[in-house]
Amino acid sequence: MTSTLKGITLKGSTELVAEFFSFGINSILYQRGIYPPETFTRVTHYDMTLQLTTDPKLKNYLTNVVSQLKEWLFECTVQKFVLVITCLETNEVLERWQFDIECDKSAKDISAPREKSIKTIQAEIRSVIRQVTATVTFLPLLETPCAFDLLVYTDKEVMVPDKWEESGPQMINQSEEMRLRSFTTSIHKVNSIVAYKRTDSA
Repeated sequence: MTSTLKGITLKGSTELVAEFFSFGINSILYQRGIYPPETFTRVTHYDMTLQLTTDPKLKNYLTNVVSQLKEWLFECTVQKFVLVITCLETNEVLERWQFDIECDKSAKDISAPREKSIKTIQAEIRSVIRQVTATVTFLPLLETPCAFDLLVYTDKEVMVPDKWEESGPQMINQSEEMRLRSFTTSIHKVNSIVAYKRTDSA
């Protein structure tokens, strides 16, 4: 990781944010029961216990997505990263985990490290992941088999790889929202919000 004890560069910031998304997606998929718990393994990171998938297809998919995301983070061309949970039977959107990404594009031209330690950034990330885990206590139960999709919003001029498909925003009808904590590397800032389908709409 390209960073110093007292500062962080664009490359170091990109690595930290991409790593957060990797652990964050795994945490949401585990906590929301999208994949069976026995297909996850416990690891320690950010001074906390996290769950990582052992499913080969899912691992490969997430590695490819995060790898592409890392490129766009480094280029400062990504605006949002969204995890959508849908009902497998009806394709209805039940939850939408949205991460808004702000990037200080001046970091592309100024290579001097920013004055923020990795330890401080990781502490902020730990708070966000703890909050993601805690949301399970109030989110409605997902009572049907569910699938998930990942959406990435980029700047318009960005060339998108052929294997990526164009998609609509996949919003939720009659939703409630909860804003989660944010974190910043001083180059990238990530704001999180979860939207979920109201269960009292009937």
